[in-house]
Amino acid sequence: MSRRLLLILGIAVIVLGIVASSSLFTVHQTQQAIVLQFGNPKRVVAEPGLKVKLPFIQNVLYYESRVLNVDPPVQRIILADQKPLLVDAFARYKITDPLRFYQTVRTEGTAATRLGTIINASTRGVLGNVNLASVLSEERATIMTSIRDQVNAEAGRFGIDLVDVRLRRADLPDETSQAVYDRMKSEREREAAEFRAQGFEFSQRIRAAADREATVIRAEAEREAEIQRGEGEAERTKILNDAYGSDPDFFNFYRSMQAYAASLREGTYMVLSPDGEFAGFFDAIGEGGVAGR
Repeated sequence: MSRRLLLILGIAVIVLGIVASSSLFTVHQTQQAIVLQFGNPKRVVAEPGLKVKLPFIQNVLYYESRVLNVDPPVQRIILADQKPLLVDAFARYKITDPLRFYQTVRTEGTAATRLGTIINASTRGVLGNVNLASVLSEERATIMTSIRDQVNAEAGRFGIDLVDVRLRRADLPDETSQAVYDRMKSEREREAAEFRAQGFEFSQRIRAAADREATVIRAEAEREAEIQRGEGEAERTKILNDAYGSDPDFFNFYRSMQAYAASLREGTYMVLSPDGEFAGFFDAIGEGGVAGR
């Protein structure tokens, strides 16, 4: 009897253990749970800890309470200025209503697919109304806020709250990038040509002004030189007149000597009349004892 009793007690303990293990479940701090009974949700467990459920007929479905990521595929979008753009967006979301989430999308994989479609559609709608300059400027933050608001309006029915939407990458296609580069190159070459033309015009003005100023300076210098030359000639003429007036014979002698010096160069032959005025002083020099020099 004692052995049978021990066996019964052992079986009872095992059954109670199985029932207890099937009745208890743990919700971690990073989780939230839904208790299901034959596939129908009965209650939502949002607080962490050890919880109780009906054994065997109820099961537990766990969802993340942390922020989750969704990464939609890259899409090609035509902007308002008709420029194509390859946009790679990503979003972060939280499951705020596990019951609605279970009723609408069930799993996080399905939610990521549905949410990615909504994000791409909203991104395409918002970027279709802006131009490339806005996407590449400080307006980008406003654009991302608009996308997030539109996605939240759609994602709320899934029990999801979108935390943030970001444009990870927004690049032009290769053919468009080359076209933009060529256009930028042409624009820079045009600006460079304009700058060179302006510089040449400016240099021509400077050169013309310098030439004009140099001409004025030369003219002033020549005028001053002519004035001083005239004054010098006048002074010279006055001195010569005074010298001639004080001693006409010496003046004639001096002028004749200058004429001799200018005329009688080395190897010069002259035929003069002895009675001529030009040779008159040679006789005087001979009489003075200096002939034959």
